[in-house]
Amino acid sequence: MAAQLIQDDLTLTRRVGESASFSCRQTDQCDSDYIYWYQKKETETFRVILRIDRTNGQIYSSYNHPQKNDFSAVKIQNGVELKLDKVKLQHSASYYCSCYISGFHFGSGTKLYVTDEQVVKAVVSVYPAASTVHLEGKSSLLCLASAMFPPLVRFSWKRQKEDERLEDVDPAEGEQLEIREPGRSASIWLIHQQQDGTYKYSCYVQHEGGTVEAQTQQGDEGWMTVFSTDSASCGDAGKHL
Repeated sequence: MAAQLIQDDLTLTRRVGESASFSCRQTDQCDSDYIYWYQKKETETFRVILRIDRTNGQIYSSYNHPQKNDFSAVKIQNGVELKLDKVKLQHSASYYCSCYISGFHFGSGTKLYVTDEQVVKAVVSVYPAASTVHLEGKSSLLCLASAMFPPLVRFSWKRQKEDERLEDVDPAEGEQLEIREPGRSASIWLIHQQQDGTYKYSCYVQHEGGTVEAQTQQGDEGWMTVFSTDSASCGDAGKHL
């Protein structure tokens, strides 16, 4: 697996005056001791805020960032954190950690929303995206996430055959496409090969409000939605599509 820095939080939603922490893990793979934190606003380029020595926690912040005095950083187990004690409206931006691993590598980023709006969990459904007749024997699934705030989500797919354990889908067996529109996002999983037996496919949608799973089953009668669950509840759709 390629080296990568892990930023677990896709988004953070805070009110003015609240605190915020941005984590960056797996920094032990960095060739250098220095971890850099960048700020990226919508209409601006990346700007360095500070760097932290991952071995002793020493901070260097002489990069002339206009908000440098608002930020601090600390060491954590196998990582570092960028911290804001009091969030301001002008802190609305995406934050990325970076280090040198045979070239500079960046984390996936965490977007900070500064607003009074409440976090709303995604509503997730899985559907067959198109008839197998039109796809020359291939199957296609659509995972739709909607009605959420913040609007950013992260998709992943898993499958399970009969009584076997859940497994990650093999990228060689399909192709994933993503579509993002105002108010909703979708992931399309195109299965290149015909499947033997019955599979349950699960779409996982990571969101600040919690991870939601929607599951569908492939069998002799076609596709059937089995259930959709989140961290707080479980419902049974039980409806043929």
